Amino acid sequence: MDKIIGREEEIKKLDRVMSESEAQLVIVSGRRRVGKTFLINEYFHNSFAFKFTGSESQKNPEQLRNFSMELNMTSPKKYDVPKDWTEAFFDLREYLDEQDAEEKQVVFFDEMPWMDKKQSGFLPAFEWFWNSWGASKKNLVFIVCGSVTSWIVENFDENKGGLFNRQTARLFIEPFDLRHTEMYLDSRGISWSRYDIVQVYMIMGGIPFYLRLLDPELTLNENIDNMFFRKRAELFNEFNHLYNTLFSNSEAYIKIVSALSEKRCGLIREEIVSKTGIPANGVLSTMLSNLEKSGFIRINREYGNKKRNTRYQLSDYYSLFYFKFIRDNYGKDEHFFSNMNDNSARRAWAGLTFEQVCKDHMRQIKNSLGIAGVLSTESTFYKKGNDENKGAQVDLVIERGDNVVNLCEIKFSTHEYEIDKEYDMSLKRKVDVFRESTRCNKTIIVTMITTYGIKKNKYSNYVGREILMDELFI
Repeated sequence: MDKIIGREEEIKKLDRVMSESEAQLVIVSGRRRVGKTFLINEYFHNSFAFKFTGSESQKNPEQLRNFSMELNMTSPKKYDVPKDWTEAFFDLREYLDEQDAEEKQVVFFDEMPWMDKKQSGFLPAFEWFWNSWGASKKNLVFIVCGSVTSWIVENFDENKGGLFNRQTARLFIEPFDLRHTEMYLDSRGISWSRYDIVQVYMIMGGIPFYLRLLDPELTLNENIDNMFFRKRAELFNEFNHLYNTLFSNSEAYIKIVSALSEKRCGLIREEIVSKTGIPANGVLSTMLSNLEKSGFIRINREYGNKKRNTRYQLSDYYSLFYFKFIRDNYGKDEHFFSNMNDNSARRAWAGLTFEQVCKDHMRQIKNSLGIAGVLSTESTFYKKGNDENKGAQVDLVIERGDNVVNLCEIKFSTHEYEIDKEYDMSLKRKVDVFRESTRCNKTIIVTMITTYGIKKNKYSNYVGREILMDELFI
């Protein structure tokens, strides 16, 4: 397991699974390209009693033929191609019954959602296999893995039939955080500044598959041009491939994320309906839920707002970068990103996206504030102005259980951020508007989250706490 970067909690869970004396049904899910298969292969040294991978493009008869070939490669006995999945699982049962009952038998079904084709009968057959036989095999460890998180949740976490509450362990594989991204890049011989690592994170997130494509011989800008903007770049068609393989009705899902990309603070449900033309019914609710479960959107809570005003925000870094730069610029300039090095549009994108990086590192921010064990809720704040009163917006509000509120301003800068008289007045107005409009009677601490800190001057003392970029890597 020397090759595994991070994943400490997941490894602990797998260690516990392997120490149990009862049958184990392990569910592994997470965004496509996040490293689910790599983790399982590396943990078990790619040694399984049986392993089978579903195919997104193949129909049921072809999947069954593939299953038969894999089983025949593993077993000394040769099996005919099963006529259906019930017969396939019976063959697997017969094969496993012949193995050493004193040793753990690990079965790995990768991309299981792709096996469950329409009218394939796959899921009822698996349910029969597990409930009638697998659950009683004390030495059996059955690992179910899939990128279609919504399918995993629906058929295991929320199953109302024979698979209800059958899982014994659940692993949701998150993208790397900044610390593990730095470790991963270092393992590949890429020694970049943390400023550059944050930039690459804002483009592709902590997705190992994307990070693996970075060339240590090239600069950050050269890598991004090479991966996204040159003709026939390796990831030139990643967007369509990503959504088409995860969602059966991908056109509708793309409509939703496209609409969300236009407003960084997110859209409420009625705005999504208006922009996409998708009816406000249960289908829309399911699609929004699927996007959230798959890690593509998040609920962006506004301070004090009721749930009915919930805003949905696009949170997948690659998708955000695609809509901002790739969609309309691919193939036009093979050095597009390099040529935008000091462009105002790139600076604006970096500033907004750094806000999201901070929201995805709340554990590190709370640690830096010394409130790791304090219950808190995170939100944003926006008060629209009018002719009489100016409005205010706060990037991040941390309301703490110790009667304190951190109003956080987030700035992505190439140097120490300097607070001038105008910005000093803006900070004070934000506090006044927040306290007045929310009737907050808690202690308010103005907090600055920046790359390199605040330049000390006569206006900097109003800031109560500082958090630097380096602290996000802890």
